[in-house]
Amino acid sequence: MPLDPGESPGFLLWHATLRWQRDIAAALAPLGLTHVQFVLLACAWWLNGQGEQPNQLTLARQAGTDVKMTSQVLRTLETKGLVARETDPADTRAKRLRVTDTGAALAPRAIAAVEQVDAEFFRSVPVGDAIALLGRLARPEP
Repeated sequence: MPLDPGESPGFLLWHATLRWQRDIAAALAPLGLTHVQFVLLACAWWLNGQGEQPNQLTLARQAGTDVKMTSQVLRTLETKGLVARETDPADTRAKRLRVTDTGAALAPRAIAAVEQVDAEFFRSVPVGDAIALLGRLARPEP
């Protein structure tokens, strides 16, 4: 185990993540979204665009978020008029998620803002290298 924090991959990842999160939060603030609100809105918007009306569990799996936290954030997005929860005709206990017209107008703007942050944040690393490394870290093989 390295004694110098500058030689610790985990410590460096921690600092890189904090910097990236600050940049994302700053880009989303003018749009009235937190980072997690953005992720859930963008995932729901994308799934709707694929012809799906996901339920909360499907959205949480897509986003990689906790189901209970997803429910809380969806309530906020619903209050903001960005997402509607509609009863699933096949299962009246379940709610299907639909991004509203307001949410559908905001999602691409928010995605563009986040993509701009990502482009700046990762500018010194070839895109393919960043995707390969982060893909391996996000989904390690057994």
